[in-house]
Amino acid sequence: MADDALTPVQARLLAIRQVLQAREHARQAARAAAAEAQRRAETERNLFANAVGPVRPLKSQRRAELRLQSALPIARQRELDEQAVMQEAISDEWDVESLLDTDETLSYRRPGISPEVVRKLRRGHWSLQGQIDLHGLRSDEARVALAQFLREAHKVGWRCVRVVHGKGLGSPGKTPVLKSKTQRWLVQKNEVLAFVQARPSDGGAGALIVLLTPG
Repeated sequence: MADDALTPVQARLLAIRQVLQAREHARQAARAAAAEAQRRAETERNLFANAVGPVRPLKSQRRAELRLQSALPIARQRELDEQAVMQEAISDEWDVESLLDTDETLSYRRPGISPEVVRKLRRGHWSLQGQIDLHGLRSDEARVALAQFLREAHKVGWRCVRVVHGKGLGSPGKTPVLKSKTQRWLVQKNEVLAFVQARPSDGGAGALIVLLTPG
């Protein structure tokens, strides 16, 4: 089944699977870092032993113990730090209003991008290659899922994707909370060249069509 024909549930499952894969890659990197740290420690111990020669035990029974700090907590902290940086990199406080074009749908184009690009994007000049559905996700979950989706889409060379944020009909006051946040997040991502509100057949006011930089 083509990515642009995914149902909302399938799209959400795909996005969640991508996030889980990223976490598994981080865990594998942590284990590799721990193994590398252990190898380096062993090498340093061997170099020290070769440099000083045989060591005679002290007469005193008191011993000083040197404990090597495990590299795994350090790797885990690095993973947490990277996640924090990823979340901070797309802030909820970004002033997106000043960056949006004041047309009927408040489209966005990166500085230096021609208005013609936006017009082509709105007309469907680029075919949709994938999508992510943020329905039902909490704000932090949606932010991480969107960032991961954009990275993976850019990595595989997708140029045009759909981001479904919903119309807010199920939110308190029927306010589309994720819509404005999604716009803020997208304008902060280097992978994004432009975006427009989707055509009615592609989700209308509940989705954005996003043009990505070439991979």
